Order: sequence, then structure tokens, then C-alpha cells
Amino acid sequence: MTPQDEAPELEVWIDQDLCTGDGICAQYAPEVFELDIDGLAYVKSADDELLQEKGATTPVPLPLLNDVRDSANECPGDCIHVRRVSDHAEVYGPDAE
Repeated sequence: MTPQDEAPELEVWIDQDLCTGDGICAQYAPEVFELDIDGLAYVKSADDELLQEKGATTPVPLPLLNDVRDSANECPGDCIHVRRVSDHAEVYGPDAE
């Protein structure tokens, strides 16, 4: 079994109502986050498309997990939520236990 088989599948989303537009997330993980012209951060799909619908999620690639986790931990707006796909339990972000 590979480490990827053992790792839970995670997804990330941003609450734009709380986003302060600092861009820390896009600095840590530009493959996953991007600031739009409205000054707010959004997640991007695996094919680099900006997902602007409210509550849009994108998978967290295992090689970028540390960068996405650091983005959630350092976000001044506490608006980045990383959760398990299987049960939607938040593992990083403001609602993580």
C-alpha cells in the first residue's frame, strides 16, 4: 500500500465572506488558490480554472497538502477550510477540532 492509498482524500474551500484578500494562500499554494479581480481568494480546479461559485471545493493534491495546511493556518481571515471528503470533517481551518 502506498502512502497515497493511506492518506484520506481532502478538499478545500474558501468562505469569501471572511476573505481579507491578503493573498497569503496564493503565495503558499498558487496551484490551488488565486486572487480574482474582486480582491478575494478562490480555489482552482485541477485544470487551473478559477471556481467562483459560493462554497466551491477542489481536491487537495497530496504533494501540496503542507502548503494548503499552512495557508489555512496563516490566513488572517480564517476563511480556508480543509475537510475530509468522506465525512466532511474539517481537518485544518477555523472549524477543525
